[in-house]
Amino acid sequence: MLSLFRLPRGFTINQVPKVFHEDSIMSGYRHPRSSATDCILSLFQLTNETLNIWTHFLPTWYFLWKLVTVVLMQTAWQDPFTWPLLVFLLSCCVYPLASSCAHTFSTMSARARHICFFFDYAALSFYSLGSAVVYSAYVFPDRWVGGSFHRGFVVMAVVNTVVCTVLSCYSRLGFPFLQFDHDTMKKFPERRSPRFSKMLRVVAFAFPYLFDSLPLFYRVFVCVGDGCTDNDANVLHYYHISLSLLTGFLFATHLPERLAPGSFDYIGHSHQLFHVCGILGTHFQMKAVEQDMVTRRRWLSENSVPVAFSNSLGPALLCVVISLGVVMLFSLPLLSESVCTTKTKTKTKTKTKTKTKMKKRRPEGQSPSSD
Repeated sequence: MLSLFRLPRGFTINQVPKVFHEDSIMSGYRHPRSSATDCILSLFQLTNETLNIWTHFLPTWYFLWKLVTVVLMQTAWQDPFTWPLLVFLLSCCVYPLASSCAHTFSTMSARARHICFFFDYAALSFYSLGSAVVYSAYVFPDRWVGGSFHRGFVVMAVVNTVVCTVLSCYSRLGFPFLQFDHDTMKKFPERRSPRFSKMLRVVAFAFPYLFDSLPLFYRVFVCVGDGCTDNDANVLHYYHISLSLLTGFLFATHLPERLAPGSFDYIGHSHQLFHVCGILGTHFQMKAVEQDMVTRRRWLSENSVPVAFSNSLGPALLCVVISLGVVMLFSLPLLSESVCTTKTKTKTKTKTKTKTKMKKRRPEGQSPSSD
């Protein structure tokens, strides 16, 4: 029986289509036409995706527990001041769950792989918005609170979220409605120029992070003197920033597997480390914003922009709707092409069976032209 302690029969990089290739990962690939059941069973087999799945699936339950704690124990719905924390914790639940699902079901087909990661990118974009909302409410340095940048911060974060989702989806597929045909799979930006696609995704996710972190960077690295908000949460913010930078470095460089291709196929490759560092960074980020929320509540209530639906739950709901619309925009051509291909294959099989039956029914000696 296949288990985590015994390697299952996997595929090498030369045995799967190029769309499934991972940089410097040489073995441990699953079947590129796996069923949904096969994908779920692969959770309990050691492949090059197993730890990618579990390193995000298990933390989902931790963040869900924190979300439920805020809702039930802090009566979030009755206290608008906790709404930004609610949005942030919801985004912390969504992005690891979407990631684990994407890694689980991405080997059902090439088209399924693209669609799975479209949802993954939308979830990461939503997480960036959750960070912006909670930073606007609790983390802004005293000196910036109430200024024009602060008042427009969430609005700009919404725009960044939508742009991030569009760019990351484009990096895999391009604009489907402008170029989709039977040979589209060969025209995808990821197929034409994988390095450019990867760079585009790095930029798509790095820019919202840098924008969201501007008030935090100013607070912990630049600001000196009065109005700089120096409290116990700053140490936790340092931990979060360090892990975030390490996460981005791992995602962009593909280390350590690039140094020794094939040596980290199952355990220790960059995507696994990227997941672990990302989750740890999110944990420290959550602890830091909770500390700021408690420590600064009285001062923020008197001096900051009041927390309302329009700068917390409203933008989150808007981004969910828009991001799902973007995902559907990029996914529909793939789904329609898949349906067309299936119908074509079905018609071909039907014609073949019909011709076979006609030949069997034709009397001996009768020529085809006499039918």
